[in-house]
Amino acid sequence: MKIAIVTETFLPSTDGIVTRLCESVGWLKSQGHQILIIAPDLGVNEYEGIPVKGIPAHRLFFYRTKKFALPHPLVKKYLESFQPDIVHIVNPALLGLAGVFYAKRLRLPLIASYHTNVAQYMNYYHLSLFKPLIWRYFRSMHNQAEMNLCTSQTVKEELEKRKFRNVHLWKRGVDLQRFRPEMRSTNMRHRLTDGHPDKTLLLYVGRLAAEKEIEKIREVLEASPDLWLALVGDGPHRKELETYFSHSNVTFTGFLYDEALAEAYASSDLFVFPSTTETLGLVILEAMASGLPVVAADSGPSREQIENGRSGTLYDPDRPDDFLQKVLSIVTTPRYLDTMRITARQESIHLGWNKASEQLLGFYKEVAKGVPLSVNKRKII
Repeated sequence: MKIAIVTETFLPSTDGIVTRLCESVGWLKSQGHQILIIAPDLGVNEYEGIPVKGIPAHRLFFYRTKKFALPHPLVKKYLESFQPDIVHIVNPALLGLAGVFYAKRLRLPLIASYHTNVAQYMNYYHLSLFKPLIWRYFRSMHNQAEMNLCTSQTVKEELEKRKFRNVHLWKRGVDLQRFRPEMRSTNMRHRLTDGHPDKTLLLYVGRLAAEKEIEKIREVLEASPDLWLALVGDGPHRKELETYFSHSNVTFTGFLYDEALAEAYASSDLFVFPSTTETLGLVILEAMASGLPVVAADSGPSREQIENGRSGTLYDPDRPDDFLQKVLSIVTTPRYLDTMRITARQESIHLGWNKASEQLLGFYKEVAKGVPLSVNKRKII
């Protein structure tokens, strides 16, 4: 198949969407399929031999730490030139709007995937009044597609309740060769604890943004001087967090990549993830594959990944002290922590990326068969 992917985010950005996309296109290419990626122009022209066509990208006033691409006629040019069998719009929002528009104008089979709960983010930026408008906007785009994908059953049910059409669950996966307990590193632990490797090391990996509710972790650090927190990632909320944690045992590493990221997971003692806005939280699975137990908010996507009390613990976000109590109950019971390490790894070992990528190819074939018109010689006037 010839598969065109229009995505709001791609390398060198690092997030769960990029991870999933890289794993998927790498597998598709290995199976002989032709891929074209259309993404914000961040200086990457190819990925593992797959061409990446850049669209001019800009920093927007509401998110200065990342560049976004706006709708652009270059999307039309690239689609016409490539003549794909199917177009996949990943997380349509800005650039994706052009992908949807031109795919429909060219009468190309279209599939879209939903990865970010933007409407829920509005609560954290004092913009709750705009939530109905946000939902209407995303629904209108997604309902142009023949099929919509999402990454958790909870989100699938939410989208169906919001009248998104033909929604399917796209399986989760993790790189089991990269993320494994054997990646534990004395040097990385020394780095993450700022030279205090004997401290119990809590780890957070992800964007440093208001909706991630990272501030909740400070109460845990204040409860015990034997704890240390490493925050791996970056984002628009970093300066505020650096001020908020200025008198706490915290290390800000910025982004870590590849082997260094795997070492960070495997060298820590407990993964903490207070966010309640996730559509999946792929970092949870990466932590578990690394043999790292997880304390996460009791939300639908987290419940789908964590067996409460075995591979990690879910805390009640509506109970003020529950996060603190759940973390302390684990780190003060070494035998419990060691048992959770083993279980976390065991529960992830059947979740390699191949099955999720095979499923995606099946979705592509299903949608492409449903649109019988040839794409050859189609032009937008």
